[in-house]
Amino acid sequence: MSQIRLTKEFRFEMAHVLDGYDGLCSNMHGHSYILSVTVIGLPIQQKGHPKLGMVMDFGDLKRIVNPLIVSRFDHAVSVMENTPMHKRLVDAQFARVEVLPFQPTCENMLEYFAEIISAQLPAGVSLHHLKMHETATSYAEWYASDNS
Repeated sequence: MSQIRLTKEFRFEMAHVLDGYDGLCSNMHGHSYILSVTVIGLPIQQKGHPKLGMVMDFGDLKRIVNPLIVSRFDHAVSVMENTPMHKRLVDAQFARVEVLPFQPTCENMLEYFAEIISAQLPAGVSLHHLKMHETATSYAEWYASDNS
């Protein structure tokens, strides 16, 4: 039996501010993110198993990623903790702020998402890679093989 990679795509809208950045991204702005989550494993071979032949049910992957990432970050503003923008958003009682211990770049977000997703995968399934488009032509990738 061969290992198979399985990919599910997720979409969400998120604003962020890159504190101290020397360009336009130092201003609050938003993106339409496309996150591709690829897992790898051996398809289930247990006869009579309801998921016979699957590495993982796409629905199970959705049940991991949607509440932990999509629902949390969709239509939110992500900022690094203890920055001027963080303080302004708190003072303004802005409703959907995700305060992070790092600069909310595409690269840092991917590393964070990899930790979150990996911890929730079922036995025998591991995170292979993540790819996240920040714009139609710009994306970052995280590969487990690069980070072992």
